Amino acid sequence: MEPWRRAWEELKTLEELLPLIEPGDAAGLADFDRQIAGLSDAAGRLEHKTLFTGESDDCPAILSIIAGAGGTESCDWVSMLFRMYSRWAEERHFQREVLDYMAGEEAGIKSVTMVIRGENAYGLLQGETGVHRLVRISPFDANKRRHTSFSAVDVIPEVEDDIDIQIQEKDLRIDVYRAGGPGGQGVNTTDSAVRITHLPTGITVQCQNERSQMKNKASAMKVLKARLYEAERRKREEAMASKQAAKKKIEWGSQIRSYVLQPYQMVKDHRTGVETGQTQGMLDGEALDPFIEGYLRWKAGKK
Repeated sequence: MEPWRRAWEELKTLEELLPLIEPGDAAGLADFDRQIAGLSDAAGRLEHKTLFTGESDDCPAILSIIAGAGGTESCDWVSMLFRMYSRWAEERHFQREVLDYMAGEEAGIKSVTMVIRGENAYGLLQGETGVHRLVRISPFDANKRRHTSFSAVDVIPEVEDDIDIQIQEKDLRIDVYRAGGPGGQGVNTTDSAVRITHLPTGITVQCQNERSQMKNKASAMKVLKARLYEAERRKREEAMASKQAAKKKIEWGSQIRSYVLQPYQMVKDHRTGVETGQTQGMLDGEALDPFIEGYLRWKAGKK
């Protein structure tokens, strides 16, 4: 409460100061304006902090991108989204670690999972979960026709090891295989990659980032634990929302955002109404913040 108390006291001081400034005192008025602007900025930062009320908002974010139907087109769209989120994380000086990477058969990426660590990483990225739609002139079509591609983004918090998620060994199927895609000689020539399937839920996670099978298994188990925790959290949230009829269920096919590059340029979020014509800035990760802020305020408003 202390930052709010200081801001309130500063506001009261400025209210008392204003009547004391003479109408012709340009220097006094300019100084008053500077103090008001500073207080306004401080209040804006404090208000922004109130948008992070979730118990997992300060956790690292595990972000996965999966290609939808469309073959090479969708795989290329995954690579564009992967670059967008990577650039956004770099701009904020967040740490980024790729856990799993599956290259497309001809180009692009079929699926990728990475952990992004930084202040309120999950709180900021949680609203990116859903289907992202791209409309453009295809660089893979010799006739230069317009194509629509879909990719699914999923964001879950990286939970702490001490969280109480019970996983029975009999409920797991563990497969090991040779890693594919970019990697050193040791990665690509040994069966170090690990895929874990949780049989009761059907949740599957995989990791091929490390040369050691043991390290990959540990990383995959951590992601599995996070996915089970998030699945349970979403189940409780949806059960509560269904009673209040206040939340639309997120599922494949209900796009949250459209990125149109042809015949005009626009990115629009279908939940919040936030849009921009700066499509290149968006794909460079530079124009993503207004969409994140718009989602946080939209979510707060629904609550």
